[in-house]
Amino acid sequence: MAIPDYQTLMLPILKAISDKKEYKISDLYEKMSKEFNLSDEERESRLPSGGDTYIKNRVSWARTYLKKAGLVSSPSKGVVVITNEGLKVLDSKPDKIDNVYLRKFKGFVEFRPRNSDVIEGPGAKVAGTITEEKDDTNTPEERFDQAYQSLRRELSEELLDTVKSSNAYFFERVVVDLMLAMGYGGSRQDAGEATKRSADGGVDGVIKLDKLGLDKICLQAKRYTDVAIGEPKIRDFAGALQGYKAKKGVFITTSSFTGPAIEYAEKIENEIVLIDGERLCNLMIDYNIGLSRKEVYELKSIDTDYFSDN
Repeated sequence: MAIPDYQTLMLPILKAISDKKEYKISDLYEKMSKEFNLSDEERESRLPSGGDTYIKNRVSWARTYLKKAGLVSSPSKGVVVITNEGLKVLDSKPDKIDNVYLRKFKGFVEFRPRNSDVIEGPGAKVAGTITEEKDDTNTPEERFDQAYQSLRRELSEELLDTVKSSNAYFFERVVVDLMLAMGYGGSRQDAGEATKRSADGGVDGVIKLDKLGLDKICLQAKRYTDVAIGEPKIRDFAGALQGYKAKKGVFITTSSFTGPAIEYAEKIENEIVLIDGERLCNLMIDYNIGLSRKEVYELKSIDTDYFSDN
């Protein structure tokens, strides 16, 4: 990714405001995007959480660290201006400004003590070392997102193993609970009909698309460990939809689908959604199926509308 990390942005930001004028933080997003020749795609690239764009998040944190060191100030909301200390730093012509450099300033050390805990990924260095300060290129939100994504991947893998080891009846219950949580199936009694074996081996059951039953979805659920679902099974499933006068189907498996199976599902007239083991577990996590809440962390930011009259 060509988007510079927040430490790389510190010196360019200080140089960009060296004329002592007040700049809106939003102006700095644009200036840094042009400074580093970011493409439209890079400018719009967002954190995994879907929150801020990378460039906005990193410029904001670079500004925060510079402010804590006393090199810039914010005379009013959303505005940044260089300080006399910041001008002195530029006069010294540093090759770069990073966290190690900012430790020269008392305000930064108080803001980020050397023994503070940080969220790091696998193979991380000991917290609070000079090496860590150099290598810490991710903003707090990015480290939080990375930790969350890592925990989610581990949870998904553990969840998939648990589902695979369950019996067929329990897997059917998982499917029903998931469909209900996603808003399909009408009542639980209606949804229960989804997994009752029918005479047609190509369909495990039929579930309502909406609570009134104006449309329906044929459902196929296969609890496999490592056998990929091939095109023939998808073809059989598509043919079985005709017997139920259904145009939509969902094929759920704990394993995966072969390339030809995916291609076939994409090109046929009937709309068939394929849900493999990985996607199944991600949906179970999203809709809290078979999970209990352990901790809740909220990331908050200033509500600028609240302070708009100040």
